[in-house]
Amino acid sequence: MDQIREAILSGDRTEQTYAGIEVPTTYRAATVHKDEALMFEGLASRDKDPRKSLHVEQVPTPELAPGEALVAVMASAINYNTVWTSIFEPVSTFGFLERYGRTSEFAKRHDRDYHVVGSDLAGVVLRVGPGVTKWKPGTEVVAHCLSVELEDAAGHDDTMMDPQQRIWGFETNFGGLAELAIVKANQLMPKPTHLSWEEAASPGLVNSTAYRQLISRNGAHMKLGDRVLIWGASGGLGSYATQMALAGGATPICVVSSPEKAAICRAMGAELIIDRSAEGYRFWNEDGTAQNPKEWQRLGKKIRELTGGHDVDIVFEHPGRETFGASVYVARKGGTIVTCASTSGYMHEYDNRYLWMNLKRIVSSHFANYREAWEANELIDRGLIHPTLSRTYRLEDVGTAALDVHRNLHQGKVGVLTLSPEEGLGVSNPEKRARFESEINRFRNA
Repeated sequence: MDQIREAILSGDRTEQTYAGIEVPTTYRAATVHKDEALMFEGLASRDKDPRKSLHVEQVPTPELAPGEALVAVMASAINYNTVWTSIFEPVSTFGFLERYGRTSEFAKRHDRDYHVVGSDLAGVVLRVGPGVTKWKPGTEVVAHCLSVELEDAAGHDDTMMDPQQRIWGFETNFGGLAELAIVKANQLMPKPTHLSWEEAASPGLVNSTAYRQLISRNGAHMKLGDRVLIWGASGGLGSYATQMALAGGATPICVVSSPEKAAICRAMGAELIIDRSAEGYRFWNEDGTAQNPKEWQRLGKKIRELTGGHDVDIVFEHPGRETFGASVYVARKGGTIVTCASTSGYMHEYDNRYLWMNLKRIVSSHFANYREAWEANELIDRGLIHPTLSRTYRLEDVGTAALDVHRNLHQGKVGVLTLSPEEGLGVSNPEKRARFESEINRFRNA
C-alpha cells in the first residue's frame, strides 16, 4: 500500500507504473459487522453512536469482475447513507448484500459478514477488469454511486430505472471509505484538476443528487426565475441546491437552523434566509402525533415577506416527516415538491386538499443516472459549482465524522482522508484553482 501511495504522491500517472504495482492482498477499510446489527436495539435514533459500530480494519482485497475498476482511494466523504448503515436504520444493510449476493457468481463477493461503507471517492485507477476500455491504470478519477447491471430493458432510458439499480457502498460492498474500492467502470468520472483529493471526493453523491432533483427533467426541471425553498440550505444536499439555484438564475429561499448557517448561505450569494430556530416553527405537537397548520401558514407568510408576496415554485425536500406537511402547503398553486430523502422520518403526512385542489405535484427523486452525474461533475470542473467541504478527518476517526453528520453538527460536507497523508494534496492545476480559491474554501472558513 505504501508503494501505491508513493506512486500517487510522486505525480507519475503512466499506465505502466500502476500496472506494475502489485495489488495488496488486504487493505484498510471502514466497516460495520453483521453480528452487531442489533447493538442499538431499543435506543432512539439520536442516541445511536456510529463510533461504536464503525470499525477500521484490514479486509481481503476482492477479485475484480468484468466491467469493474479497482481504485486506490486517496479520500472519501460522509453521506447520510453511511449514518444509516452505521446505526442500522431503517434496516440493516446486510439484507441488501445478501439479496445482491444471490444474483450472480460475481455478486456473491458482496455478501460478507462485514460491509465496507462509503459512497464517494477520489483516487487513481489501479486495475480494470475485462471489457473496460475507457479507463486506464494511472487515471485520476472520482466516482458516482450508482451501480447498475443494465441487463433489463427498463434501465436503458434512465439507468435509475434499472431493476438492479443499487447505491454503491450502501446497497453494495467495497465502498469508498477505504484504501481501495471496487466500482463499475461506468461509475467513474474525471477528477477536477483544481481540487485536492478531499475536495474532489466530497461532491459526488450530494452534487449528483441535487442536480437530478432540482435541474434535471427527471426532477423539478428548475428554470430561470423560479423561486426555490431549500431545506437545510447549508448542509450536504442543500448547499449544492443553493449553488445551482443561484447559477441557474433562480432565487433560493434558504432554510437553516442557526445564524452561522445563515452566514454560509449569504457567502454563497443567497439573500433570502429563514432561520427556523429563530422563528421557532413547531410543525408537530410535542408527542409527534399531529401537525399544526397554523405553523405552515406562518412559514408561508414569512416566505411571502421575503419574496415580495410570492409563494415558491419549487420546494427542495429531504428532511421528510418533520417538514413535508409544511412543504406541500407553501408551494404555489401548480408548484412542485421534489423529495429525495427522509432524514427525519419516512412516514410523511400532509393535507391533501392543498395538493389536489391547487394542482401541485410531488416528484420523487433518487440519486442520478450516469449522464446526470457526469453533467453535475462537469459543473464542478468548470467552476460553476464548488465543493462545500468544511472539515476533514482521518480514516481512523471515521466514527466521529459520521457522528457529526448524524447530529447535524457539520456544515456542507465532511471529508475523510484514506490513502492521502494530509489535506491539500492532489491539485494538478494551481492556476485554475487560483480563480476559485475563495469559493472552494467558503465552508472551511465558516
